[in-house]
Amino acid sequence: MIRAFTIGTLLLRVVQGYHVPEDQPNSFAEGESVNLKINKMTSTTTLLPLDYYHLPFCFPDGNVVELDTQNLGQFLSGDRIQSSPYRLNMKVDMYCEQLCITNLGQKEVNGVSPNKSVKAIQKEYHNNWIVDNLPSASKTEDDTTITTRFWGGFPVGFIASDTKKAYIHNHVNIEIQYHIDEFQPGAARVVRFTVQPFSIKHNFEPIEISDYNDDDYDYNPFNVANIQHPIESCSPKIRSKKHTRYEMVYARGREPQPASGQVLFTYDVIWVENKELQWPSRWDVYLTMDNAIPDKVHWYSIVKSVSVVLVLSAIIVAVLVRNLRSYNLIATDEEGAESIEEVGWKVVHADVFRPPSFSPLLLAVCCGTGSQLLITAVMTMLLSVIGVLSPANRGSLLTSLLFFYALNGSVAGYVTARFYKTFKGEGWQKATACTAFGFPGIAFGLCLIVDIMATLSQTSTYAVPVMSIVVLLFLWLGILTPLVFLGAYKGFKWDAIEFPVNTSSISREIPVQPWFRSLPFALAISGIFPFRACFVEMNFILASAWLDQYYYAAFGFLLIVFAILLILCAEMAVLLNFSQLKGGNYHWWWRSFINGGSISLWVFFYSFVHFKSIKAEAASVLTLVVYFGYMGLASLGLFLMTGFVGISACLWFNKTMFASIVTGARLPSASHSTTDQEMITGAPMTTGSEGCIAAGISVT
Repeated sequence: MIRAFTIGTLLLRVVQGYHVPEDQPNSFAEGESVNLKINKMTSTTTLLPLDYYHLPFCFPDGNVVELDTQNLGQFLSGDRIQSSPYRLNMKVDMYCEQLCITNLGQKEVNGVSPNKSVKAIQKEYHNNWIVDNLPSASKTEDDTTITTRFWGGFPVGFIASDTKKAYIHNHVNIEIQYHIDEFQPGAARVVRFTVQPFSIKHNFEPIEISDYNDDDYDYNPFNVANIQHPIESCSPKIRSKKHTRYEMVYARGREPQPASGQVLFTYDVIWVENKELQWPSRWDVYLTMDNAIPDKVHWYSIVKSVSVVLVLSAIIVAVLVRNLRSYNLIATDEEGAESIEEVGWKVVHADVFRPPSFSPLLLAVCCGTGSQLLITAVMTMLLSVIGVLSPANRGSLLTSLLFFYALNGSVAGYVTARFYKTFKGEGWQKATACTAFGFPGIAFGLCLIVDIMATLSQTSTYAVPVMSIVVLLFLWLGILTPLVFLGAYKGFKWDAIEFPVNTSSISREIPVQPWFRSLPFALAISGIFPFRACFVEMNFILASAWLDQYYYAAFGFLLIVFAILLILCAEMAVLLNFSQLKGGNYHWWWRSFINGGSISLWVFFYSFVHFKSIKAEAASVLTLVVYFGYMGLASLGLFLMTGFVGISACLWFNKTMFASIVTGARLPSASHSTTDQEMITGAPMTTGSEGCIAAGISVT
């Protein structure tokens, strides 16, 4: 009983998502410098990350900005982690510390293009700061409530509801919680980082160091201005310092700082000991979305999806048992022939495994690429579930995805070769080259287009450095391509896929199909159930990726939903495949692939609905290219993955079902005898409908 409870607890922990902390904790002695770093600015209205120093903010000493060492995934996602001018020291509180005076640009005037800061505020850009690898939480306050949000950073400024003018957040309260290090007496570790922004119009006069007298008790070498009529926390005359509070900023007579002209930037630093929060658990509040979305939401969606899976599974089992059992109950040879004539799917047994009439090469390439993407996705999700890949390790998820995709090139080559050889294709080099350069070429081309457009705009951090492009080319041409050719070489050495029945030399005429067996109807019905199964998790992922609403880390739930998705795609493809064969249509290769991948059409169409979250007036050409380009690429990858699952499931189903013709029925004798030549080639020696019925039956 105890063992079962322990196993259940561990499984629940895995499903909820496990997080492996960073490699080494950083401990700081009292007074030791703690670096505050800044990352890209993000906007939910433009989807284009901006460099922090694109706006006229304060620079570090000497105007030298240091860029952190970043991985490939960080560069591709637009991360730019850089040094900042903010000075922090462990356990040392600071009160209205002055940073710099900077000119934000001209005032807002109707009919005149606003300055950069005003544009950024209008487009709702947010700052994203980092202390000891912890992203900043945002604290907002009004007359009645205080709200803390652990995702999306904090806004650059705000638009006044009455004047519609832009105001800059030129003061921040930096609150850092620490936990005493048990192994290093006197040292502490950072466990929480929160920023509360304010807009304060400082009336000031710039000063020089020479303006100070030696007797000035409030001398501060970092001060750059004398503030006239300061708020209480900024007053040098008050010896008992107090940190900046909401009441001080919004007291009578105080005004916010317009996002124009000369602006003084200040900040407070508040250190608070947190005895309860341990260092290994400091990321939990980010990864659990601060419990904003309870686990029961995920479970409710999963339970409904599992019920659909069970119903469809029961239908498939019933179809198989009913049809195979009815065939095995044939009493005589004459009755067997009549059964073949009456039942549609048995009529096409001599044509069902005929190679696809449209581009067998393209279908083989799609199957190979789909298998590669499928294994890559499963490997990445498994590592994420056990906590190796986490949002705490920035860029690791995307980097691992690219690395696994390159390593699985041999899988793509092997699967392509097996299918292409089965389709009696010639020229394996062409099929292999299409696999190696098809989907990777589309993805690289899109990345290159975004990079060029971002470089020309000179604003977005989507402009990837040249060395990152070189690394991508190496992964593609240096690792993936050779592995694809190696896998194809091995695959073509194997025999083609064997089928239980032979294929006749004369194809059977396909009867006119009713509307419910048409391709449009199949696309609509086959994708709706898988789409409904993944709808909840998909919304969470889209909100995390495009709207910066939280850090998505529910990889356990994602893995379960992904498995349900694949099962539903396979079951829907099998059911529609059986309906198609029953109607006498044996062109099932492409149809099964398309039916399995039809969920991608629903996902891509839903991306248009989700795009309504982005304000149309703020959307630029680059925004449209980035959003619909990457959503289209993701939908294409999903189409290839689920299409491969669909065609694989239908191939298994058809082989199982048509094998019963050989193992469950006696060959017709007397009027339905076959010659040796027919047994070998499967070609009928008679003409007309009787010959078409008798063709292709052989004993294996």
